[in-house]
Amino acid sequence: MDMYEKLAILAEAAKYDASCSSSGNGRSSSEGTIGAATPTGCCHSFTADGRCISLLKILMSNACVYDCKYCISRRSNDFPRATFTPREIAELTIEFYRRNYIEGLFLSSAVVGTPDWTMEHMIEALRILREEYGFAGYIHAKAIPGANPILTHRLGLLADRVSVNIELPSEKSLVSLAPDKTKHNILEPMGLIKTGIEENCEDIVKYRHTPKFVPAGQSTQMIIGASPETDYHILHLTESLYKKYGLKRVYYSAYVPLQEDSLLPSLDTRPPLLREHRLYQADWLLRFYGFEASEIIDPKRPMLHPEVDPKCSWAVNHLDDFPVEVNTADYEMLLRVPGIGVKGAKRIIRARRSQKLDFDSLKRLGIVLKRAKFFITCGGKTLQRLPETTESMLWAITSPNRIGGFTDYGMEQLSLFEPMLIKEASFECLTGEF
Repeated sequence: MDMYEKLAILAEAAKYDASCSSSGNGRSSSEGTIGAATPTGCCHSFTADGRCISLLKILMSNACVYDCKYCISRRSNDFPRATFTPREIAELTIEFYRRNYIEGLFLSSAVVGTPDWTMEHMIEALRILREEYGFAGYIHAKAIPGANPILTHRLGLLADRVSVNIELPSEKSLVSLAPDKTKHNILEPMGLIKTGIEENCEDIVKYRHTPKFVPAGQSTQMIIGASPETDYHILHLTESLYKKYGLKRVYYSAYVPLQEDSLLPSLDTRPPLLREHRLYQADWLLRFYGFEASEIIDPKRPMLHPEVDPKCSWAVNHLDDFPVEVNTADYEMLLRVPGIGVKGAKRIIRARRSQKLDFDSLKRLGIVLKRAKFFITCGGKTLQRLPETTESMLWAITSPNRIGGFTDYGMEQLSLFEPMLIKEASFECLTGEF
């Protein structure tokens, strides 16, 4: 099997890992044209300063000894297997980099033989890149649960970011769907990485030439929809992971039915993409908007609202806190107004130092009033009469077609087509603004 055949197999297997943005399209070259855009191996990710970078995203191997029921690479599947050598991974990365295809590497692997054997070969590939080729680009590597802690530490000295996939939201589901994995084996390396990062920060202050350990932090991934856990359970687990292990990011992957099994959704079940999207929105509130998981969702309503984003849902259920006067509200309260994001709140704080803000001023500041107008006042004035009940507020926000503006609640223009509830939400997912 040549290098390109291995790349095609292992890049295809790597696409189910959600810790990077999706691969590109499949446009190929034709006679009379230059270049190609085949998706094999290339994906996109984002740096802390917002830059989009291209990565070579591959598995070292898909020849797994585990039999996780949800995984395409499980040992009971009958499909082509391939394994890169450490030298092949390093050479492939360098060749892609020299051609300006990529700026870094995303490396994961199925468990080949034992976790230790797999980690040793991943480490050797990164060592060749760093030491022999002098590669200083970004590297994101997946630690293998169950591997020796020494190997996890060595991986952290070579990679910029290290991930340990938690896979499923509860130990019960893990036992049922991934019997070869344990909660302890997943959480132990998370704790080791967190401790290593803290110790490294102290050593860097004391010793100038201390090597960096996982400088871009650690992350994890959860599969959504393969097991029965609710959004309430998932968000509280996410909050706990952020607080206990200092994760930079929790990724959510909507389960794509690929395997026929009585414990999994049927093959004709659609991936829960809207649910995944709502969880990402709620996750953003936890990380940047000062929300607690208990504020976003409660056990009486264990699933996030499908028609409005979590921030808007919270505001509708706390109408006593609104409307907010934009000229006097503090930064934390402005962040809780639907339609005002982190950048918008900072602009409002800066602008009102020199002028009294009105709705025209907010438009000039880039505030989108389509949703914010339901929850704010400017100089004590509202843009239009506001709904007074939770039901009328939800109707006004979610109804795409109305007759008579916001004074005729309950009247809706008939349509031959279903409203596109996630069109606006798709933009929010890209920008991070709510």
